[in-house]
Amino acid sequence: MDLKITGKVTDILEEQSGEGRNGQWRKQEFILETEGDYPKQICIVQWGDNIDKFGVQEGERITAHIDIASREYNGRWYTDIKAWRVERDQEGGAPGGQGAPPSFSGEPFPEPPADSGSVEDDLPF
Repeated sequence: MDLKITGKVTDILEEQSGEGRNGQWRKQEFILETEGDYPKQICIVQWGDNIDKFGVQEGERITAHIDIASREYNGRWYTDIKAWRVERDQEGGAPGGQGAPPSFSGEPFPEPPADSGSVEDDLPF
């Protein structure tokens, strides 16, 4: 299942780091505001080398591919939304890098040849 969230990055929180039983770790969270009639602010975390790889900047419009995971600690549940891929929306384009559809130039289609009834086509059927 591929979950995606598209929106505008409104804030980038301070990077955090530490050392656990598996070695050094670092994470950075950013706030993504969704679009629509009822926009939501969602805190998304990026871990390790993805911080540098994604290079998320405040104010840009992105699509974050995410995993959602919950864990229990001392009787309470905590949920992380982790970005594993980030796509930047192209200027004037739609999510996923798709550009705007081609525009109509206003030129008419060429006329078929006048004697088109006697011309054989190359179609095999």
